[in-house]
Order: sequence, then C-alpha cells, then structure tokens
Amino acid sequence: MDLRKPILTAAVLAAGQMAFAQSPTFGVGKTPSADEIKAWDISIGPSGKELPQGHGTAKEGARLFLLKGCGGCHGANGLGGKAPALVKGGPPAVPGEPPPAGMEGMHMVPDTGIMALRSPYAVTLWDYINRGMPLNREGSLKPDEVYALTAFLLYKNDVIKSEDGVLDAQTLPKVNMPNRKGFADIPEWKHGAPRLQGYP
Repeated sequence: MDLRKPILTAAVLAAGQMAFAQSPTFGVGKTPSADEIKAWDISIGPSGKELPQGHGTAKEGARLFLLKGCGGCHGANGLGGKAPALVKGGPPAVPGEPPPAGMEGMHMVPDTGIMALRSPYAVTLWDYINRGMPLNREGSLKPDEVYALTAFLLYKNDVIKSEDGVLDAQTLPKVNMPNRKGFADIPEWKHGAPRLQGYP
C-alpha cells in the first residue's frame, strides 16, 4: 500500500486550513500616525529621559496638596485619610472607615505601602502622580505641579532634605531612593530585540 497519497492529501488539507485560519483584512481601523503614537507613549522609564520640562519644590507641593484636594482621600498631611497613607509614621487609614469608591482592597499596611519609600526610582512616583492623580481627574496636573507634589512627598518621607530644593527632569532621576537596592537593574533593551534579552 502506497502511503504517499494519503500523507500528501493530509498535508494539502492542513495547509488549506492554516490559510483559512488567517482572517481576511476587513478595513477596520487605521495605522496610527507618529503624533498619535507620541501622545500614547507617556510612560517614564528609570533614567527619566522621557520626563517633560518643568520644575517644583516641596514647599510648592505642600500648597498644591491642599489646593488639588489630595487631603480629601489621603488626609491633610498625607496621613489619616480613607485612602492609603502617603507619609510614613502613622496609621494608613481611618480605622473602621471604608476606603473611597474604587480603592477597596488596596494594600494599607503602615509605611510598607508608601510609594515614596517603596519605589526603586523617584521617577516612578512622578509617573504615577502624573497618570493616576487626582482621583476622577487623572492626568489633569501640569508637569510643574507633578514635580512639586513629587518633591513634597519625597520631603515628607525624608527622602530629600530640602523643602526649597528644585526637582526637574535632570535632578529627579538622581534622587537616591531608600528601596533602590531592593530591586534588580533593568537590562538595556533596543527596539525589536526580545524583551528578556540579558536574562539567563
């Protein structure tokens, strides 16, 4: 019995099914423009090279913390609100009070959950404030305001020592974070290379 014909038939059928599995193009959507990609590409890496121009001090940040309503969730000084504490040394939330809507189940252990102490890079704190605050008005802060609020939280947690020291795109990445050694360095990556390059 010659098995070549059934094997050839099976191979042709399999190839036909694979071709059929490739869905046709329906003309839905479009290729994003360079400007659209730039607008979506808002994440800030550890080096801070993506940080925008701007600057702020802890003193300016203290005023903004009140003006922007941050105390409504986090307490007037970053402590005692319904949301997680932003400053070390106090209770993370009002005992017995439920967290604000959308914050249920958040990690609320004193100090260990404070981003200004836990983050390996100061730019991570800037990026989070820029994209995620204030609640229900996310992304509405100007770069100067984000620098000032970042400086305020770093100052309140004794990460930076000067209330008048200016944080900007050059100085923020140089801030020595307390938990920096708790994280491995991110390996260099080039566009088009596998993401796990550099790992064993």
